[in-house]
Amino acid sequence: MKKRSHKDHKGLCVLCTFVSLCDFLYLIIMKLNPAEILDTLCEGGSVAAQLEHFEPRQAQLDLMELIIKCFNEDAIGAAEAGTGVGKSFAYLLPALHFAALNKERVVISTATITLQQQLFGKDIPLVVQASGLKIKSVLVKGRGNYLCFRRLEEALSEPELPLSGDPLGGERDELDRIAQWANTSKSGGREEIPFTPAENMWSRVCSDADLCMGKRCPQQTRCFVLALRKEAAAARVIVVNHHLLFADLAARREGAGYEAAVVLPPYSRVIIDEAHTIEDAATSFFSKEFSKLSIMRHVGRLYRRRRAQRNGLLVRFCSLISDGEGSLDTLVAALDGIRLAAGELDSPALDLCGTEGVFRFSPNSKDGGEDAARSAALFPLLNSLRKKLLAFTGLVRDLLELVPEEDGENAAGRIAAVWELKSILRRFETIAGICSAFSEYRERRHEVMWIERRGGSDDALPGEKGQWAVFTQSPVELAESLKESLFSPNKTVVCVSATLALSGSFNYWAIRSGAALAQEKSLLTGCFPSPFPYSRAALLAVPDDAPLPDEPEYQDFVNHAVGRLAAVSDGSALILFTSYQSLRSAWNVAQPELQNLGIRCLKQGDDDRSRLLQTFLADTRSVLFATDSFWEGVDAPGDTLRLVILCRLPFRTPNDPVFEARREAVEKNGGNPFMDLSLPEAVMKFKQGFGRLIRRSSDRGVVAVLDSRLIKKRYGAFFLQSLPETRTSFSDFPGILRDTEDFLWSPR
Repeated sequence: MKKRSHKDHKGLCVLCTFVSLCDFLYLIIMKLNPAEILDTLCEGGSVAAQLEHFEPRQAQLDLMELIIKCFNEDAIGAAEAGTGVGKSFAYLLPALHFAALNKERVVISTATITLQQQLFGKDIPLVVQASGLKIKSVLVKGRGNYLCFRRLEEALSEPELPLSGDPLGGERDELDRIAQWANTSKSGGREEIPFTPAENMWSRVCSDADLCMGKRCPQQTRCFVLALRKEAAAARVIVVNHHLLFADLAARREGAGYEAAVVLPPYSRVIIDEAHTIEDAATSFFSKEFSKLSIMRHVGRLYRRRRAQRNGLLVRFCSLISDGEGSLDTLVAALDGIRLAAGELDSPALDLCGTEGVFRFSPNSKDGGEDAARSAALFPLLNSLRKKLLAFTGLVRDLLELVPEEDGENAAGRIAAVWELKSILRRFETIAGICSAFSEYRERRHEVMWIERRGGSDDALPGEKGQWAVFTQSPVELAESLKESLFSPNKTVVCVSATLALSGSFNYWAIRSGAALAQEKSLLTGCFPSPFPYSRAALLAVPDDAPLPDEPEYQDFVNHAVGRLAAVSDGSALILFTSYQSLRSAWNVAQPELQNLGIRCLKQGDDDRSRLLQTFLADTRSVLFATDSFWEGVDAPGDTLRLVILCRLPFRTPNDPVFEARREAVEKNGGNPFMDLSLPEAVMKFKQGFGRLIRRSSDRGVVAVLDSRLIKKRYGAFFLQSLPETRTSFSDFPGILRDTEDFLWSPR
């Protein structure tokens, strides 16, 4: 063996020094030059020159300067940017320059598909081209948006599909059309399909994390998701939605770490647009639920029989083991028990939901109280379902030990069958866990258990055909989880939205989101007002003679007021409600009157959201009656929208289980539930609704608020202070009609 010489040691020292220097240089952050980046959006700047109708906006430059500081100082940023500030370019320019300069990855997360597509398809390419940056970006959606070739092949090979209730004649045709599209698709993305596949059909062939076979998949070389992951690994800028971001953060916090690829490649810089939604998005992601419908879908996937034909995963699985026929009969009997238990649970759960359609298992309810007595009747049924689910999964797991080794020509099919079967077993075990959580609701004060009625028409009574109960387990507080998974581990987190502050303060948002808990980092904040001329372009109208919402005459007033206001504006109106019941009541009165004037009326629920919006935007005289989801994300510039009616201040309804649990948590911690939670959240949503009106500098219109609490109650000042300065009309309703007509139609 050769002895190491002094010269070798010297070379080793030089090498170690070189490596250490490289590591050191890698850790050094190349800071952004604010002046250089700001110049690109000034008059004559490289990016400004590429924008049609460019107008210099000081608020946009100030916002960009704050974001540059967040990158340079490894800080958390919270920015409220009014409509028209141009927040997208204000964060894209620093993000792309920083990613290119430091060879670091930046993740940009949004709440809506529309914004994702705008960023990836339009804004990022413009910045890259104008700035001369050589940087790759990619749009990543949840894997359920992409086709899985293996699952498609399996669906095509089966004579029948597992989900009943659809006309059988069109199922095969739709599968064939999906297969034909898949063979020519570049990305496998659902949005590329030239037709709209049925939801249950798409769920049959889309990619699913629980069903993914990874390197064992026979279709690995054609896998759309794998190709996307390779593309994402090579990208420096990744555009995602909040749900996907939380899926990645949750996996990292649970042990995957922050250095390896999980759902997304590793990153340490995050920009969250539409950041006012992150608590709700995180609540949705971390909630668990099940229903009779979801259980029946799994049961149908496992086994179904039509005439003499037996199909399903269990049939395929039992063909792999000895005495498969006998085992199949045993498993089918166990499945029948699950089906029966799910049905027995559903009916009393629907009854428990009552006329409000929701029931919360409150740990504060008295043992002898009516609610506790009614809910207690469900626990034996929940326990029965739990036992039957676990008994079935136990049977199958025992039989899995009998499956032969994975070799031979049918190995791929055998692996796929076992893989999918294990996936359903895990889902059954998750449902069993939810059943246990409901039974332990008094001890689980950090969670809220609740039942909601879904399906059927809005006029349907509890238990009517087409309805089912959904059992949901949700976290009460998320601030600590968001702090530990998002704000603390990442070097830079920038949160922007049109609504983050209350009277210039970010305290409410920072506490609820967990940003305030990351005390080891600087929190940089700023409010950047809209450049639009609200003082001359917008009228805020509030009838001072309107009944208060808790008075019996209120709904009748709304029913007639919305039609008369929409008639004055000649349509072009968005009417926003806080409940579908109120919407329906107003629609029944106003729609015939407006139709007689040639004004088209559209109603949420009559079509899906995107098509409803497209119809509304295409008909400049139309009126859209809508609820919760339309208070934000509606961009209707010009004559498409002259009038926004906010029928009621958007306080959460008392029967919202998660919100009620959070109110109780605030009170328990010594706070004021109304001032610390209900009022701030309502003001945030009110600002979103108001913001639907003025979308361009040339827009002009009226926001009418039919809730006189805005001017009669002391807390109304909080709502008014949150708005930009506008013209106002606080008078009786006839005066409101006159002022609305004069503002819209008098010569300017």
